[in-house]
Amino acid sequence: MDTKKYIESGILELYVAGALSAEENKAVTELINTHPELKEEVIKIEKAIMALTSATAPMNARFSFETIKVKIENNTNNSNIKPLETKNNIQEEEVKIIPISTEQNRSNWLMYSGWAASLVLTGGLIWALNNNADLNHQLEQTSTEKTFLQQQISDIGTRLERVSKIVNLLRDKNVISIPLNGQTVSPESYAKVYWNKQQSEVYVDVQGLPTPPKGKAYQVWSLKMSPLTPTSLGVIDDLVLNNDKIIILKNMNSSEAFGITLEPEGGSLTPSLDQLYALGTLASVQ
Repeated sequence: MDTKKYIESGILELYVAGALSAEENKAVTELINTHPELKEEVIKIEKAIMALTSATAPMNARFSFETIKVKIENNTNNSNIKPLETKNNIQEEEVKIIPISTEQNRSNWLMYSGWAASLVLTGGLIWALNNNADLNHQLEQTSTEKTFLQQQISDIGTRLERVSKIVNLLRDKNVISIPLNGQTVSPESYAKVYWNKQQSEVYVDVQGLPTPPKGKAYQVWSLKMSPLTPTSLGVIDDLVLNNDKIIILKNMNSSEAFGITLEPEGGSLTPSLDQLYALGTLASVQ
Protein backbone atom coordinates (compact mmCIF):
# COMPACT_ATOMS: atom_id res chain seq x y z
CA MET A 1 0.00 0.00 0.00
CA ASP A 2 1.28 3.49 -0.88
CA THR A 3 0.71 5.24 2.48
CA LYS A 4 2.00 8.58 1.15
CA LYS A 5 -0.71 8.80 -1.51
CA TYR A 6 -3.28 7.62 1.00
CA ILE A 7 -2.31 10.46 3.38
CA GLU A 8 -2.40 13.01 0.55
CA SER A 9 -5.90 11.90 -0.44
CA GLY A 10 -7.40 13.75 2.55
CA ILE A 11 -9.39 10.78 3.84
CA LEU A 12 -7.63 10.90 7.22
CA GLU A 13 -8.89 14.46 7.78
CA LEU A 14 -12.43 13.28 7.04
CA TYR A 15 -11.87 10.37 9.38
CA VAL A 16 -10.83 12.65 12.26
CA ALA A 17 -13.73 15.00 11.48
CA GLY A 18 -16.21 12.12 11.65
CA ALA A 19 -17.37 12.74 8.11
CA LEU A 20 -17.06 9.12 6.93
CA SER A 21 -19.72 6.43 6.87
CA ALA A 22 -19.57 3.50 9.31
CA GLU A 23 -18.10 1.19 6.66
CA GLU A 24 -15.50 3.76 5.58
CA ASN A 25 -14.66 4.44 9.22
CA LYS A 26 -14.10 0.74 9.83
CA ALA A 27 -11.84 0.37 6.81
CA VAL A 28 -9.71 3.38 7.79
CA THR A 29 -9.40 2.10 11.39
CA GLU A 30 -8.10 -1.24 10.14
CA LEU A 31 -5.48 0.50 8.02
CA ILE A 32 -4.44 2.73 10.93
CA ASN A 33 -3.94 -0.33 13.16
CA THR A 34 -1.73 -1.98 10.57
CA HIS A 35 0.27 1.04 9.37
CA PRO A 36 2.06 3.09 12.07
CA GLU A 37 2.67 6.02 9.68
CA LEU A 38 -1.08 6.40 9.21
CA LYS A 39 -1.67 6.38 12.95
CA GLU A 40 1.06 9.02 13.41
CA GLU A 41 -0.61 11.21 10.75
CA VAL A 42 -3.99 10.92 12.50
CA ILE A 43 -2.39 12.06 15.76
CA LYS A 44 -0.88 15.07 13.98
CA ILE A 45 -4.27 16.02 12.50
CA GLU A 46 -5.98 15.76 15.89
CA LYS A 47 -3.31 17.95 17.55
CA ALA A 48 -3.62 20.57 14.82
CA ILE A 49 -7.40 20.77 15.18
CA MET A 50 -7.19 20.97 18.98
CA ALA A 51 -4.62 23.78 18.75
CA LEU A 52 -6.84 25.72 16.34
CA THR A 53 -10.04 25.39 18.33
CA SER A 54 -8.39 26.07 21.70
CA ALA A 55 -7.19 29.41 20.33
CA THR A 56 -10.50 30.45 18.79
CA ALA A 57 -13.32 28.77 20.75
CA PRO A 58 -15.36 30.94 23.23
CA MET A 59 -14.32 30.72 26.88
CA ASN A 60 -17.75 29.57 28.02
CA ALA A 61 -18.15 26.88 25.37
CA ARG A 62 -19.93 23.81 26.73
CA PHE A 63 -17.60 21.42 24.96
CA SER A 64 -13.91 21.57 24.13
CA PHE A 65 -11.57 19.37 22.17
CA GLU A 66 -9.87 18.34 25.40
CA THR A 67 -13.24 16.93 26.56
CA ILE A 68 -13.70 15.19 23.23
CA LYS A 69 -10.21 13.80 23.43
CA VAL A 70 -10.85 12.35 26.89
CA LYS A 71 -14.11 10.78 25.72
CA ILE A 72 -12.43 9.29 22.68
CA GLU A 73 -9.63 7.87 24.83
CA ASN A 74 -12.15 6.40 27.32
CA ASN A 75 -14.14 4.86 24.50
CA THR A 76 -10.98 3.42 23.07
CA ASN A 77 -9.81 2.00 26.43
CA ASN A 78 -13.23 0.51 27.16
CA SER A 79 -13.83 -0.81 23.67
CA ASN A 80 -13.74 -4.44 22.66
CA ILE A 81 -10.98 -3.88 20.14
CA LYS A 82 -8.61 -6.79 20.35
CA PRO A 83 -4.98 -6.35 19.48
CA LEU A 84 -4.01 -7.94 16.20
CA GLU A 85 -2.01 -11.09 16.72
CA THR A 86 -0.05 -12.83 14.03
CA LYS A 87 1.47 -16.23 14.07
CA ASN A 88 3.46 -18.10 11.55
CA ASN A 89 1.15 -19.31 8.78
CA ILE A 90 -1.85 -18.18 10.89
CA GLN A 91 -4.21 -15.50 9.59
CA GLU A 92 -5.06 -12.49 11.74
CA GLU A 93 -8.01 -12.87 14.09
CA GLU A 94 -11.16 -11.10 13.23
CA VAL A 95 -11.38 -7.83 15.10
CA LYS A 96 -14.55 -6.10 16.13
CA ILE A 97 -14.25 -2.42 15.16
CA ILE A 98 -15.96 0.34 17.10
CA PRO A 99 -15.84 3.63 15.13
CA ILE A 100 -13.92 6.33 16.95
CA SER A 101 -16.11 9.13 15.66
CA THR A 102 -19.74 9.62 16.76
CA GLU A 103 -22.42 12.00 15.58
CA GLN A 104 -21.88 14.16 18.66
CA ASN A 105 -18.13 14.36 18.02
CA ARG A 106 -18.81 15.27 14.42
CA SER A 107 -21.22 18.07 15.31
CA ASN A 108 -18.83 19.47 17.93
CA TRP A 109 -15.97 19.45 15.43
CA LEU A 110 -18.10 21.27 12.87
CA MET A 111 -19.17 23.80 15.51
CA TYR A 112 -15.58 24.64 16.47
CA SER A 113 -14.51 24.70 12.84
CA GLY A 114 -17.31 27.18 12.13
CA TRP A 115 -16.17 29.44 14.97
CA ALA A 116 -12.58 29.29 13.73
CA ALA A 117 -13.61 30.07 10.15
CA SER A 118 -15.78 32.96 11.33
CA LEU A 119 -12.94 34.46 13.36
CA VAL A 120 -10.50 34.10 10.46
CA LEU A 121 -13.01 35.66 8.05
CA THR A 122 -13.79 38.53 10.45
CA GLY A 123 -10.11 39.21 11.04
CA GLY A 124 -9.51 39.20 7.28
CA LEU A 125 -12.34 41.65 6.68
CA ILE A 126 -11.11 44.00 9.44
CA TRP A 127 -7.59 43.89 7.99
CA ALA A 128 -8.92 44.57 4.49
CA LEU A 129 -11.02 47.53 5.67
CA ASN A 130 -8.12 49.05 7.62
CA ASN A 131 -5.77 48.50 4.72
CA ASN A 132 -8.27 50.09 2.33
CA ALA A 133 -8.67 53.11 4.65
CA ASP A 134 -4.89 53.52 4.82
CA LEU A 135 -4.62 53.36 1.04
CA ASN A 136 -7.39 55.95 0.62
CA HIS A 137 -5.64 58.24 3.14
CA GLN A 138 -2.35 57.86 1.27
CA LEU A 139 -4.07 58.61 -2.04
CA GLU A 140 -5.71 61.72 -0.59
CA GLN A 141 -2.42 62.89 0.91
CA THR A 142 -0.60 62.25 -2.37
CA SER A 143 -3.31 64.14 -4.28
CA THR A 144 -3.05 67.10 -1.88
CA GLU A 145 0.74 67.15 -2.16
CA LYS A 146 0.47 66.94 -5.95
CA THR A 147 -1.96 69.89 -6.05
CA PHE A 148 0.33 71.90 -3.75
CA LEU A 149 3.38 71.17 -5.91
CA GLN A 150 1.46 72.06 -9.08
CA GLN A 151 0.47 75.39 -7.53
CA GLN A 152 4.07 76.06 -6.49
CA ILE A 153 5.29 75.26 -10.00
CA SER A 154 2.65 77.57 -11.47
CA ASP A 155 3.62 80.39 -9.07
CA ILE A 156 7.31 79.93 -9.86
CA GLY A 157 6.54 80.00 -13.58
CA THR A 158 4.57 83.23 -13.21
CA ARG A 159 7.34 84.83 -11.16
CA LEU A 160 10.04 83.77 -13.63
CA GLU A 161 8.00 85.27 -16.45
CA ARG A 162 7.69 88.54 -14.51
CA VAL A 163 11.42 88.62 -13.65
CA SER A 164 12.30 87.92 -17.28
CA LYS A 165 10.08 90.82 -18.39
CA ILE A 166 11.73 93.18 -15.87
CA VAL A 167 15.24 92.13 -16.93
CA ASN A 168 14.39 92.72 -20.59
CA LEU A 169 12.99 96.13 -19.64
CA LEU A 170 16.20 97.16 -17.87
CA ARG A 171 18.25 96.12 -20.91
CA ASP A 172 16.04 98.01 -23.40
CA LYS A 173 17.88 101.10 -24.67
CA ASN A 174 14.56 102.89 -25.21
CA VAL A 175 13.60 102.69 -21.52
CA ILE A 176 14.13 105.86 -19.49
CA SER A 177 15.27 105.40 -15.87
CA ILE A 178 14.21 108.21 -13.51
CA PRO A 179 15.36 108.16 -9.86
CA LEU A 180 12.87 109.55 -7.30
CA ASN A 181 14.49 111.12 -4.26
CA GLY A 182 13.07 111.38 -0.73
CA GLN A 183 11.22 114.59 0.20
CA THR A 184 10.65 116.61 3.36
CA VAL A 185 8.16 114.17 4.95
CA SER A 186 10.57 111.25 4.52
CA PRO A 187 14.09 112.29 3.37
CA GLU A 188 15.43 108.72 3.63
CA SER A 189 12.86 107.38 1.19
CA TYR A 190 13.64 106.73 -2.48
CA ALA A 191 12.15 105.01 -5.54
CA LYS A 192 12.85 104.55 -9.23
CA VAL A 193 10.71 104.69 -12.37
CA TYR A 194 11.49 102.81 -15.61
CA TRP A 195 9.44 104.33 -18.42
CA ASN A 196 8.90 102.49 -21.69
CA LYS A 197 7.30 105.08 -23.97
CA GLN A 198 6.79 102.65 -26.83
CA GLN A 199 4.66 100.32 -24.67
CA SER A 200 3.21 103.14 -22.53
CA GLU A 201 4.25 101.37 -19.32
CA VAL A 202 6.12 102.45 -16.22
CA TYR A 203 7.80 100.04 -13.79
CA VAL A 204 7.95 101.65 -10.35
CA ASP A 205 10.53 100.22 -7.92
CA VAL A 206 9.30 101.15 -4.44
CA GLN A 207 11.83 99.12 -2.46
CA GLY A 208 13.05 102.33 -0.77
CA LEU A 209 9.63 103.32 0.62
CA PRO A 210 8.58 102.44 4.18
CA THR A 211 5.59 100.17 4.70
CA PRO A 212 2.48 102.38 4.69
CA PRO A 213 0.48 102.60 7.93
CA LYS A 214 -2.90 100.92 8.23
CA GLY A 215 -5.58 102.73 6.24
CA LYS A 216 -3.01 104.36 3.92
CA ALA A 217 -1.55 103.51 0.48
CA TYR A 218 1.00 105.00 -1.89
CA GLN A 219 -0.25 106.65 -5.08
CA VAL A 220 1.91 107.25 -8.19
CA TRP A 221 1.52 110.48 -10.20
CA SER A 222 2.55 111.61 -13.67
CA LEU A 223 3.36 115.33 -13.51
CA LYS A 224 3.44 118.22 -15.97
CA MET A 225 5.54 120.94 -14.37
CA SER A 226 4.28 124.23 -15.94
CA PRO A 227 1.66 124.60 -14.79
CA LEU A 228 1.78 121.74 -12.25
CA THR A 229 -0.70 119.16 -13.56
CA PRO A 230 -0.84 115.80 -11.75
CA THR A 231 -2.40 112.69 -13.31
CA SER A 232 -2.84 109.54 -11.20
CA LEU A 233 -1.23 106.40 -12.59
CA GLY A 234 -2.57 104.16 -9.84
CA VAL A 235 -2.62 103.23 -6.19
CA ILE A 236 -0.07 100.76 -4.83
CA ASP A 237 -2.38 98.70 -2.61
CA ASP A 238 -0.35 95.47 -2.63
CA LEU A 239 3.01 96.89 -1.64
CA VAL A 240 3.36 94.63 1.40
CA LEU A 241 2.41 91.51 -0.57
CA ASN A 242 4.62 92.25 -3.57
CA ASN A 243 7.96 90.55 -2.87
CA ASP A 244 10.06 92.33 -5.49
CA LYS A 245 8.38 95.71 -4.73
CA ILE A 246 8.13 96.52 -8.45
CA ILE A 247 4.75 97.81 -9.65
CA ILE A 248 3.75 97.90 -13.33
CA LEU A 249 1.44 100.78 -14.35
CA LYS A 250 0.13 102.21 -17.61
CA ASN A 251 1.23 105.73 -18.60
CA MET A 252 -0.26 107.34 -21.68
CA ASN A 253 0.84 110.85 -20.62
CA SER A 254 3.59 113.18 -21.80
CA SER A 255 5.20 113.07 -18.39
CA GLU A 256 7.83 115.56 -17.23
CA ALA A 257 8.16 114.14 -13.70
CA PHE A 258 6.91 111.38 -11.43
CA GLY A 259 5.92 111.61 -7.79
CA ILE A 260 4.69 109.27 -5.06
CA THR A 261 2.42 110.45 -2.23
CA LEU A 262 0.86 108.74 0.76
CA GLU A 263 -2.93 108.82 0.47
CA PRO A 264 -5.97 107.22 2.13
CA GLU A 265 -6.70 103.68 0.89
CA GLY A 266 -8.35 103.85 -2.51
CA GLY A 267 -6.40 106.96 -3.53
CA SER A 268 -7.18 110.65 -3.99
CA LEU A 269 -8.24 112.84 -6.92
CA THR A 270 -5.35 115.21 -6.28
CA PRO A 271 -2.02 114.51 -4.56
CA SER A 272 -1.47 115.43 -0.91
CA LEU A 273 1.71 117.49 -1.39
CA ASP A 274 2.45 117.51 2.34
CA GLN A 275 2.67 113.69 2.02
CA LEU A 276 5.02 113.68 -0.98
CA TYR A 277 7.49 110.86 -0.28
CA ALA A 278 9.49 110.75 -3.53
CA LEU A 279 9.90 112.95 -6.61
CA GLY A 280 11.98 112.82 -9.81
CA THR A 281 12.05 114.76 -13.07
CA LEU A 282 13.05 113.76 -16.60
CA ALA A 283 15.17 116.91 -16.80
CA SER A 284 17.52 115.43 -14.23
CA VAL A 285 18.35 112.48 -16.48
CA GLN A 286 18.52 114.20 -19.85
